[in-house]
Amino acid sequence: MRAVEVTALGGPEVLRLVERPDPVPGEGQVLVRVLAATVNPADVAARIGQIPGGPVPPPFRIGWDIAGEVVTGDGDLPAGIRVAGMIPWHLTRGETGGYAELVAVDADAVVPLPDGLDPVVAATVPLNGLTAHRALDVMELTGPTTILVTGASGGVGGFAAQLALKRGHMVLACATDGDEEWVRGLGVHSVIPRGAELDRPVPAVVDAVPLGGIKGDVVVATRPIPDDGHTLVLVEPDRDALRDLIAAVADGTLKTRVAETFPLEAAAEAHRRLESGGVRGKLVLTL
Repeated sequence: MRAVEVTALGGPEVLRLVERPDPVPGEGQVLVRVLAATVNPADVAARIGQIPGGPVPPPFRIGWDIAGEVVTGDGDLPAGIRVAGMIPWHLTRGETGGYAELVAVDADAVVPLPDGLDPVVAATVPLNGLTAHRALDVMELTGPTTILVTGASGGVGGFAAQLALKRGHMVLACATDGDEEWVRGLGVHSVIPRGAELDRPVPAVVDAVPLGGIKGDVVVATRPIPDDGHTLVLVEPDRDALRDLIAAVADGTLKTRVAETFPLEAAAEAHRRLESGGVRGKLVLTL
């Protein structure tokens, strides 16, 4: 099979297309032929070695999000069914990754795709959607309140804003310049320009950029901020939550967006595009 590997820590040029033996699924795993794999900032962080636990020695593979077709499976995941899921990269640390034609993944890490849902769209959901879901769970809010979501133009922030609305909260959302209309279209109660000063603290904050320095009774962030007093949110596999997220995207009650697609062999180009900034939506590798 073809796969993209990180051959050294560094810039996008270290991503190389290689030929490797087809993976063999272990007990409790399914073999998935990948149709789409999302390019995330976490992939860039792994490529340059700036990840929790320290850098992974090359060569290794990257990619958390996949959507594809089961080649070898059983139970509710028979061969031929289309699925989407998350490779727990923080645990596998490059042993496997979504930038490949085939991946062996735990069966409880993927869910079937509803009929008609584009795998490219589905691939944008697992990592960002589950991170947003986890952020709201960690807050342990006892009732509806006001939540400020930073980075609502992005993947995690966009999902966090929408999921908070579904839970009955009032959502204030920070949007990047030029993305105010898209964020407003998520149904939030107020859109705040990025960098705007708030006149008072808010009860709860999902700092999805993260900006740091934002005051609230409860503050969760998706990346470490030194001495900021926030709670760091790390994604956790949750098949039931993933099934609900995918179903909501399929029926249109949860929005996601794809900025651009790239073939697998153009993974380095996709990384350059992501690092150049100004990407509105997710970049997805297609196979």
